Amino acid sequence: MSKGKKAGKGDSKDQPASKTPGKIGKAEYLEKLGELELQLNQVARWLQHTGKRLVVLVEGRDTAGKGGVISAIAGSLNPRTTRSVALPKPTDRERTQWYFQRYVQHLPAAGEIVLFDRSWYNRAGVERVMGYCTEAETDAFLKAAPVFEQMLVDDGILLFKYWLTVDQARQEERIAERLADPLKRWKLSPIDLQARERYADYGRTRDRMLKATHTAAAPWQLVDFNDQRRGRLALIRHLLDAIPEHRVPEQGIDVPPLGHEPLVERLKAPFKPI
Repeated sequence: MSKGKKAGKGDSKDQPASKTPGKIGKAEYLEKLGELELQLNQVARWLQHTGKRLVVLVEGRDTAGKGGVISAIAGSLNPRTTRSVALPKPTDRERTQWYFQRYVQHLPAAGEIVLFDRSWYNRAGVERVMGYCTEAETDAFLKAAPVFEQMLVDDGILLFKYWLTVDQARQEERIAERLADPLKRWKLSPIDLQARERYADYGRTRDRMLKATHTAAAPWQLVDFNDQRRGRLALIRHLLDAIPEHRVPEQGIDVPPLGHEPLVERLKAPFKPI
């Protein structure tokens, strides 16, 4: 996990961001993830108990592992109070709105967790690199984003921003893996394939974004995702450590005896199980 004060520096001209040790095995990963899932459920109960709201932004290059870490966080939580938001490209109508408007409607209510798989930072990332917005629009966003986020924090939202770092060699491996696997091919789009040729451009755009939007109220955290399993564990640990003390008493559930023999499900014709 990179320190927040380093967030404005670019790995293209500084030391490599990755310092990943040997890959973590699946069994060890699942064991450690299971321990973190128990704590995530404590956080969810604490949010329900206190009415707090939690927003997590997950940003990074294509194939960095954004969807995987969001699934790891949400996998054991109540889907009624935890949701992932991955918005498609804006409609013609949405393009005429205040830029942040379509994201605001997805912010959490009391006791809820919202995980953004990409977020309003599209404007300072893929939109800018791929030419979907103008330089003036990017400049306006970089000025407005810290103000917008300060408003969210001032209103009591717990806001966390993570950038997942990945080296180009690892990115190429993942693209090849997705091309070879029919069950993963949906993860690749023509835009993804164009973006791989602009690795350096994304780095420069990211550096500018981090420098302009890394604030005391909403700092960026950089996480090494060259090993996605280690990256997921590191991100979740940071999130848990950064949230205030979140233990609340568990309510006991009394399950009395059924009082009779279990009944058999009986169906009337013409219905029958498949």
